[in-house]
Amino acid sequence: MSSDPWGRVDETGTVYVRTADGEKVVGSWQAGAPEEALAYFERKYDGLVVEIDLLERRVKTTDLSAKDALAAVGHLRQQVEEAHAVGDLEALGRRLDQLTELIETRREERKAARARQAEEARKAKEALVAEAEELAASDQWRAAGERLRALVDTWKGLPRLDRKSDDELWHRFSHARSAFSKRRKAHFASLDAQREEARRRKEKLVAEAEALSGSTDWGPTAARYRELMQEWKAAGRAQREHEDALWQRFRGAQDVFFAARGEVFAERDAEQRENLARKEELAAEAEKLLPVTDLKAARVAFRAINERWDAVGHVPRDARAGIEGRMHAVERAIQEAEEAEWRRTNPEARARAEGLTGQLQDAVDKLRAQIEKARAAGNTAKAEKLERELEGRQALLDQALKGLREFSG
Repeated sequence: MSSDPWGRVDETGTVYVRTADGEKVVGSWQAGAPEEALAYFERKYDGLVVEIDLLERRVKTTDLSAKDALAAVGHLRQQVEEAHAVGDLEALGRRLDQLTELIETRREERKAARARQAEEARKAKEALVAEAEELAASDQWRAAGERLRALVDTWKGLPRLDRKSDDELWHRFSHARSAFSKRRKAHFASLDAQREEARRRKEKLVAEAEALSGSTDWGPTAARYRELMQEWKAAGRAQREHEDALWQRFRGAQDVFFAARGEVFAERDAEQRENLARKEELAAEAEKLLPVTDLKAARVAFRAINERWDAVGHVPRDARAGIEGRMHAVERAIQEAEEAEWRRTNPEARARAEGLTGQLQDAVDKLRAQIEKARAAGNTAKAEKLERELEGRQALLDQALKGLREFSG
């Protein structure tokens, strides 16, 4: 006879498995050693363990439905109950019980998740409806139209709700889109009428601009051209096929007038070029103040240069930014020097630096005294440890003293 903790084979070759309810016959073995019989039925038990392992893994790592999972558990439970195997069958039953509990828990979690998803979908669709209803009143035709199309795509990607709720929300959503579409069509119909009116107005403006192009009454005519430009802008856009041609005629008439006036103003341009030369000299004089070594003197000198600068007239427009930028650069450098001086002489910062330096000096003095005491007592290890600490504190003190010297200039 042969046995192990979970089964045995008797003299007749009958194989038993031990359970909580006693021994149970699982088969017979007539050929071979009893140990081979036990090993055979233990392998059957191992096969059940593998199947349960696989099912546990599927339940935990895949989206296996609760219905299919429970059916698989039931099938395995029947296999365990009817098993011709040697092993801890009660342990397999307990594992299946635990797996059933896990499946039920997962089912409730999924049910709750579906409820959350439905609620999230409802809120998302309500938000889409609210935005669509807001867009229905928008006059940003292109942007609003594109956004409404994007909202439709978003809607299609959301889960359906219950039929009644989904239909009600879709009705509001669709109504908002229709309202926007009707308003947009009405707007562009009105816009066509406005463009025709703009064409008629601009033709009159072009006629007047062309009549003024030969005028030599520079001031009033230039003023009238500015008024015509304002009227042109106020007239709105004509149809595309007319707008560009009308503009070329309108702009061409102005160009003729202003070209003639430009020749007359050439003498003034010469004066502005002379002014530019004078300002370049002043800018060069100001740039010699850099770098700032004497802040007070630099400030006084720059003020005097700036007064002469202000006395010079206008320069050509295309040179204005460059020449003024040079003076601004010097002014900024002096301002930065002033800020640096203020920081250097800031009493609060100096007080903080002095306080930190004093604390570090006290710490260094204290450590030196401790080192002397340790050496006097023959405690070399402690003295060496304190010396390493002293090196760090001394480095901090040196840095603090350097910063303090900066306040002294």
